[in-house]
Amino acid sequence: MALEWLALLRRAHHEFSTRVEAVTDWSAPTPDTDWDTAALVRHVIVEQQWVPPLLGGLTVADAESRIRPLGDDLVAEWHRWSGLAIAAWDTAPPAAPVHLSYAVVTVDHYLREQVSDVTVHSWDLARATGVDATLNPALVSGVWEVFDSQREMLAASGLFGRPVEVDDDAPLQDRLIALTGRDPRPETEPTPPTGGGS
Repeated sequence: MALEWLALLRRAHHEFSTRVEAVTDWSAPTPDTDWDTAALVRHVIVEQQWVPPLLGGLTVADAESRIRPLGDDLVAEWHRWSGLAIAAWDTAPPAAPVHLSYAVVTVDHYLREQVSDVTVHSWDLARATGVDATLNPALVSGVWEVFDSQREMLAASGLFGRPVEVDDDAPLQDRLIALTGRDPRPETEPTPPTGGGS
């Protein structure tokens, strides 16, 4: 497995860790309108629960019995399952088959998919918590490489909204986020009313 993608995996998990530790309102909305902050974090944690059994060669049906309900301390749950997932990635042969819900792919393919997922959700979580949403440049570049080559598939998957239009010379992170149907423009505070009243 390309060492650079294992390094990017760690970067992605670090980005998510810093954001999940900053959460103060678990019911806050996120850029993914289907989920509030708690639901988004639970989604990412459950994705990590699947990693060890799938990398171990189990099918989705067999791996499902390994998925456990999460406790209320989502920060602790994230650190636990993140660590177990990273340990599984470290020993997985890159060309080995992985049985996913939609196809059998290689470990390397699954790794790139997971790095991309955690990266985009790190941005979501940053927006939800109001912290700095700037992602590591190497991570952004790697995920852009994955998504830019899959534009048609992303659009057809139904997992992302319609791409948001941004300038061709916009920062790469903005173009990446826009490609997933999210608006990368900075959120602005509502302008207070002026004039009469008290």
